[in-house]
Amino acid sequence: MTDKLPRDYLDYPKRRYGQDHDRYQWSYKSDPAAKGEPSTTSIALIIPVERFVLNPAGVPFRAPGSMVTQYPDLRHFTSRDYGNRIGVYRLLKVLRTLSLPATFVVNASLLNHVAPLIDSIQNDGHEIAALGLDMDKIHWDELDSKTERQWVQETRELFTKANLHPTSWMSPARQQSTRTLDLIAEHGFTTCLDWEFDCTPMPMKTDHGDITMIPNLNELDDRKIFIEKRHSEDDWATQIIEAVEYSNSIATTSSPQGFAFTLTPYISGLPFRIKAIAKTLAHLKTVANFVTAEEMAH
Repeated sequence: MTDKLPRDYLDYPKRRYGQDHDRYQWSYKSDPAAKGEPSTTSIALIIPVERFVLNPAGVPFRAPGSMVTQYPDLRHFTSRDYGNRIGVYRLLKVLRTLSLPATFVVNASLLNHVAPLIDSIQNDGHEIAALGLDMDKIHWDELDSKTERQWVQETRELFTKANLHPTSWMSPARQQSTRTLDLIAEHGFTTCLDWEFDCTPMPMKTDHGDITMIPNLNELDDRKIFIEKRHSEDDWATQIIEAVEYSNSIATTSSPQGFAFTLTPYISGLPFRIKAIAKTLAHLKTVANFVTAEEMAH
């Protein structure tokens, strides 16, 4: 088969020992050796407020949660709308009862449509972060660089117009181009929730200063566990708790541990799950330190 491949098929100019980028200093390491006093794992709870379009272009792919059947896919569209109107308020109530902070990542184009929700999030003291324009605006390398810059700029402008000034960013579908970090840093974002490359926040180099990447664990995402793996609420709780307990076992003042995971309103805000969500968060509060993404970055 190799004799049929183009000569340049295996050529990659960035191939080298370590990584193919210089965003942070690469090292091959296992769990850090215990040094200093024991510490407690920090958790950033991420709650997305997403705008899905009814007829997505799906370029280069459809973001998780996008419509799946032929137009108009009203069954899935109304499910997502349910999350933004009902499920998210159930999660807010749980957080209020437990006095827990969270980071709500919001599509900029949705801000005018969910003003009462934004007020509730702010009134409860949670962080509001940017989730790009909408879930059909995917960042990737073959996207025209002017278009990507326009999307980031428009996102910032829409938040500013709503008198919001987020410093944390998560890309739609957590998909980046090789330009995305430079662009969001240029537009005033200092924290990012796209990667999951370590067990502690990491400063990333950009053309406009460092940006802190918060490990955002997809394997603990409610979509991954409930929808893709079809695990039960008890299974989800076990995995979250074990992750925190293990992190606590290696966390020290010199090697603090911290990560984020996601609760999606139209998944975790359903009536048959909300009790299990509340019970698990109540337990986690006793063994972990809940912070916003911005707080974890600093």
